[in-house]
Amino acid sequence: MVSGSASYAQAGPFAGMAGNWSGGGGVTLDDGSSERLRCRATYAVGAGGTGLNLSLVCASDSYKFDLRADVISDRGRLSGSWSETSRGVNGILEGQGANGNFQVLANAPGFVANISLSTRGNRQTIGIRSEGSFRGANITLSRY
Repeated sequence: MVSGSASYAQAGPFAGMAGNWSGGGGVTLDDGSSERLRCRATYAVGAGGTGLNLSLVCASDSYKFDLRADVISDRGRLSGSWSETSRGVNGILEGQGANGNFQVLANAPGFVANISLSTRGNRQTIGIRSEGSFRGANITLSRY
């Protein structure tokens, strides 16, 4: 776990992400149906701007996920752990990124997801693609 607070880091790959965010988007479920999502995220940046703790909770009328992750950046390479608490699934994260743009692969037994995240000012977009219990999600958040 990365030691940090929800302060606004001014340096490091996670600069500008710290704080509370909310918004929404859509999820496509494994049966091909789509639903609107409502989401909240909290990011804490620590370790001199190279560590990130995140919590992302999203819900639709029939679907919910609660994603937690601890990520470390070492010269643009990302690694860490994640869990989806409502389903009791956890695994590892690997990827790359800097300057507000990140590409991550989340792995767990029987589950793989590609995650892209882009932060520009007080706006953030997240894309998740999987062959698991949902096919994908597109989320847009704003800092509050």
